[in-house]
Amino acid sequence: DRIIKPQTGIAMKQILENDGWCDDDQSANYNRPVKLPYKGSHEKMARTDRLYDVCIVLDYNIKPVKRGKGSAIFFHQTSKTLDPTAGCIAINPDDMRRMLPYLTEKSVLQVVM
Repeated sequence: DRIIKPQTGIAMKQILENDGWCDDDQSANYNRPVKLPYKGSHEKMARTDRLYDVCIVLDYNIKPVKRGKGSAIFFHQTSKTLDPTAGCIAINPDDMRRMLPYLTEKSVLQVVM
């Protein structure tokens, strides 16, 4: 609701106020989207800091999900102060907008250090 739906070759959906992501490794929903309110530990997807204005779920620990191996690993926008993430990959919002039109379901993210 804060940005125009981006042009991209990957499936996108609007994050709603009741969207969450389970990070409770004792839950059957571990590393899966959930609806809020949710009893177990979770991350709220609708954020005021705009990090998830564009948020792409990476396929890390998705199929199969292994408990305790990490959850909510996303590719999203950086904060204005460039704070580190807790395991995600984040880039500048302008760079994200420039990159989105080139992404497809077959795109592969490679991190080179």
